[in-house]
Amino acid sequence: MWRSNPKAWVTRKFFVEWVNLVFGPTVKKYLQENNLPVQALLILDNAPAHPPNLEDDILEELKFIKVLYLPPNTTPILQPMDQQVISNFKKLYTKHLFRRCFEVTESTNLTLREFWKDHFNIAICLQIIDQTWLGVITKTLTSAWKKLWPEAVAERIYEELESGVSVEEEIVSLGKSMGLEVEERDVNELIEEYTQELTTEEIQELQSQQHTEVMQEIGFEESEEEVISTSEIKEILGMWESVSQFVEKKHPEKVATGRASDLFNDTCLTHFRNILRGRKKQTSLDMFFSKRPTGESGKNAKTSEDI
Repeated sequence: MWRSNPKAWVTRKFFVEWVNLVFGPTVKKYLQENNLPVQALLILDNAPAHPPNLEDDILEELKFIKVLYLPPNTTPILQPMDQQVISNFKKLYTKHLFRRCFEVTESTNLTLREFWKDHFNIAICLQIIDQTWLGVITKTLTSAWKKLWPEAVAERIYEELESGVSVEEEIVSLGKSMGLEVEERDVNELIEEYTQELTTEEIQELQSQQHTEVMQEIGFEESEEEVISTSEIKEILGMWESVSQFVEKKHPEKVATGRASDLFNDTCLTHFRNILRGRKKQTSLDMFFSKRPTGESGKNAKTSEDI
């Protein structure tokens, strides 16, 4: 299943589609083929793309899937994919990419710049991704559960992963074969650069984008009958801020109320924030294109006619 997004982020809509069209059917087929009970547990963190009530959106024939959410701010500590799997995948991808660079430039005398510009595309990238994922061994995937489900991981498996050939060394060797000045710390810095979680601003931007996409899909337009004053919007947003802060401080169920608060904020209030943001932009444009004073101090100022 392939979907695109200008920001390269997974949206809630895409994620639900993936669960219903790819994840669910694949898991069901695997369980049936291996004569296993048709039961599955999907563990999610609190990323914006993960709907807080995902089970409600799962198709009826896939209701055997149960969804469990990790507590807030525990993703780097507990999430299985964060325990070596993602970093291992990135290192293997870098190794295969360097190897392809070396093979092509060595046999054709192309420069790295020419290779990157004319001989690397999405199709080749997908081939490398496929090759890379096949290189992520079962032991790596098994060991990823050590912190979340330690009983499921034999100690010997975890110890075996500590030894073996260093992928970083292979990358460095390939890089030097192409005349690059690269060290192991450079490889690790490259991997670490893309492990940072989204900032609050990025999450808010993603939520705003998701809301805009939904509004576009249903043909939303702010009609004259639905015009809301700016003061009303600011008032309701201020009231919500007070309520959410009160609930966050006083309610004992922090996780549940946090999800409910995020859902309400995303579903209901983003709409009004977008209206307010649009009006602010319009006000700024109006001020920019308005005529400037033409008095003695403003002789050289441009007017809207000049622009």
